[in-house]
Amino acid sequence: MAVAPVAAPVSAPAAAAVAAAPVAPVAAAPAGPVRRGLPRVKGGEPWPPAGFAAVAAAAASVADAPASVIAVADPPAAPVHDVSTPLPFEPTAFPGAEAIRWNAERRTRTVPVEAPEPARIGPFTKGQWAGVVVIGGAGLLFAAGMVVLFVRWLLSLPLMQDFTTTYPGEYHLPEGAPVGFPAWLGWQHFFNVFLMVLIIRTGLTVRREKRPTVFWSPRSNPARKISLTLWFHQSLDILWLVNGVVFVVLLFATGQWMRIVPTSWEVFPNAITAALKYLSLDWPTEDGWVNYNSLQQLAYFTTVFVAAPLAALTGVRMSGIWPKNAKRLSQAYPVEVARAVHFPVMLYFVLFIIVHVALVFATGALRNLNHMYGGSDQVNWTGFWIFVASLVVIAAVWIAARPLVLAPIARLFGKVSGR
Repeated sequence: MAVAPVAAPVSAPAAAAVAAAPVAPVAAAPAGPVRRGLPRVKGGEPWPPAGFAAVAAAAASVADAPASVIAVADPPAAPVHDVSTPLPFEPTAFPGAEAIRWNAERRTRTVPVEAPEPARIGPFTKGQWAGVVVIGGAGLLFAAGMVVLFVRWLLSLPLMQDFTTTYPGEYHLPEGAPVGFPAWLGWQHFFNVFLMVLIIRTGLTVRREKRPTVFWSPRSNPARKISLTLWFHQSLDILWLVNGVVFVVLLFATGQWMRIVPTSWEVFPNAITAALKYLSLDWPTEDGWVNYNSLQQLAYFTTVFVAAPLAALTGVRMSGIWPKNAKRLSQAYPVEVARAVHFPVMLYFVLFIIVHVALVFATGALRNLNHMYGGSDQVNWTGFWIFVASLVVIAAVWIAARPLVLAPIARLFGKVSGR
């Protein structure tokens, strides 16, 4: 039978005294303003609200009551646990090395700072670009080797052997075609390379130039201002056009046009043979002093009579020479079309120069350089040293083409200002 807990005994006189004693009312007294903290909800007011004060219960009557009338019960005894014996089960969780280190260093441990993001050049970092170059270069070499092997196998087939016999890579020029290269052609070649390199350099600078520091304006229209780099680019364009006109006039006046203008439909199958020979690394055995192979002829014709006029026409459309009041002409030839064509044409010239120079050195450097610069068909070092001197001149002008040098020249044709 369960026994109910029994309170501490109280004597009858004490109980009567408690019952008869008057009970003092419990009054709520302000205890002063309460310090306000953070809001309970995001964006709310600090808690507790303004004007809130703590209320202290007046327990004076209880405090003043005699001790004899207050019944005090003994606090319950705390349970006593027996820890002399181990737990009846095996532990399954142990502090790991990280937990032990954390407990030992928790007062001095700091949060690790993340390493800064590496600088990027375009979409990749420097290390990633190095990997792209290595892997991409290896892939290109492998692909080039496969192409060479495939073309060699293709040329070994009887059908292709008959084709290359019929079309060996070149055809005979018309009667009266000149032999060799005159001196004016070598000078024209140097001027053309000189101007083209600087035009490409200034064109790329203008394309990425955002805040020019030096401007040029013509005397006839001071309100029209362009960057000094753009002025230099357009001045080089004018010189290049003048040089090109002189070149074309002399080309047709001396009969040299027959070397670069196709005069027979056989140029196309012969160009295929020449291309296959280049790809197989079995260079075409032509005599450039007398006749170009058909692939060279098509490349020179495209450069002189297609790419050069396109570069000129698109450049004029984007320059200040274009008449601004010709609305119908501007609508028929929008400037957006000129911009979309001008840059790819520049890339064509860059690719042409790279391939042209590479083949010049790969197919007999001394003899080819003598053709272009020495004016002879001999194999000696004359053309090579003239070529080196031309590179020195181009490099010197490349380095000197700065506002400090260009500004005095530009002042001869207009006004130069810093804004």
